[in-house]
Amino acid sequence: MFLWEDTMAKTELQDRNSARIDSGKIDEFAATLAGRLIRPTDPDYDAARRIWNAAIDKHPGLIVRCLGVADVVQAVKFAAANDLLVAVRGGGHNVAGRALCDNGLVIDLSAMRGVLVDPEARTVRVQGGATLGDLDRETHLHGLAVPMGVVSKTGVAGLTLGGGVGWLVRKHGLSCDNVISFELVTAKGEVVTASADKHPELFWALRGGGGNFGIVTCFTFRAQPVSTVLGGLLVHSRDKAGEMLRFYRDFMATAPEELTAYAAILTTPDGMPAVAMVPCWCGDIDAGERALAPLRAYGPPLADVVQPMPFPAMQQLFDGAFPDGTYNYWKASFVPKLSDTVIDLLVEHSSLMRSPLSAIVVEFYGGAPGRVGASESAFAQREAEFNIGIMAQWTDPTETAMHVGWVRDTYDAFEPHSSGMHLLNFQSEAGDDVVRAAFGKNYARLSDVKRKYDPANFFSLNQNIKAAG
Repeated sequence: MFLWEDTMAKTELQDRNSARIDSGKIDEFAATLAGRLIRPTDPDYDAARRIWNAAIDKHPGLIVRCLGVADVVQAVKFAAANDLLVAVRGGGHNVAGRALCDNGLVIDLSAMRGVLVDPEARTVRVQGGATLGDLDRETHLHGLAVPMGVVSKTGVAGLTLGGGVGWLVRKHGLSCDNVISFELVTAKGEVVTASADKHPELFWALRGGGGNFGIVTCFTFRAQPVSTVLGGLLVHSRDKAGEMLRFYRDFMATAPEELTAYAAILTTPDGMPAVAMVPCWCGDIDAGERALAPLRAYGPPLADVVQPMPFPAMQQLFDGAFPDGTYNYWKASFVPKLSDTVIDLLVEHSSLMRSPLSAIVVEFYGGAPGRVGASESAFAQREAEFNIGIMAQWTDPTETAMHVGWVRDTYDAFEPHSSGMHLLNFQSEAGDDVVRAAFGKNYARLSDVKRKYDPANFFSLNQNIKAAG
């Protein structure tokens, strides 16, 4: 009996002042929904509250599995009327676990995964719960792709609202650069469309400003003519890490923008410490073969699995490296240049990794993102070229302190070499100072938009921006 009461104390619906919400109100709310209201006593509650990152273990008071925009509106109005803490779940793949909360209300869009392609206009409408895999499945049918991330299980919404970088970034820009319009539900429960012509300040803020301004229920994207890419892995032994990273840096300095290539210090699936380059060429395949020839000849690599493949296959290449149910803790920093000193730090701290699932990743963004001015959208890191991602992943929860400590120590070592800005989607935790620094001069303008659309900070579980006073 005691254990049951203790569990209920953690999971019953409470307002922000910890006052219990009357069950009659909850029943009335449930009757307004087309979707499901999942309660702590329901047999599928534990499954519904799980997300990809097992390090996040939260117990919402209610989970609303929305079927459409009307359900989202009802959920927002119910939460506002009862002063509830709200989390919004799209794909549930954000490493910080912002898709969940304790005691409050989770507005879950994971059943809203529709994708509608207009091949003649090269536009795509995507619901807020769709994943990259859902999007790729429909666009690829028409020889199109939308620039997104690198793991197909990632949610389109969270990725795009935080900027969105992936295999097409150097040629076609960020995910947020390819948005034509957003349909969203505001903190007042109003449905608005934000575009260059309608609510332009909101449109500006949503392109990189995170989930601060409403719940996006539908995105309209421009699609790019990408079908087959030349991609895969080039694997070298770990003792070549410093040398290979210097080669990677110098090669990418003059590489055509059709080539996005990341580098990583990792462990292969068979347990070998390694360093790898991961290219993706999105232009003419014959031209790609010529452009990638020096990359493939360098070393030579222990393994070369670069080959033409459908773009969705490239997007799924690392799905197996990020399985559901592992523990994850990440941090990242932009560095203005990949200097020899930074490379030496990468090699030094990679030797301290204690999990074969962990990695340090170097991502190069030079190209299309930098041709958009820092003030043209909320995403301000337009001049940043190299992002250093420090990613701990493990399976034994008793090892948490060790792996988190490694990430924090490595991050602290890089901070003196950082530009002072950070990719917020890559952060397991980001204090107010990090958020302010990430938005730079855009922060004040974002605060003004927050004051207009969410002055009470109803949407607070995000890369939070304070409303201007």
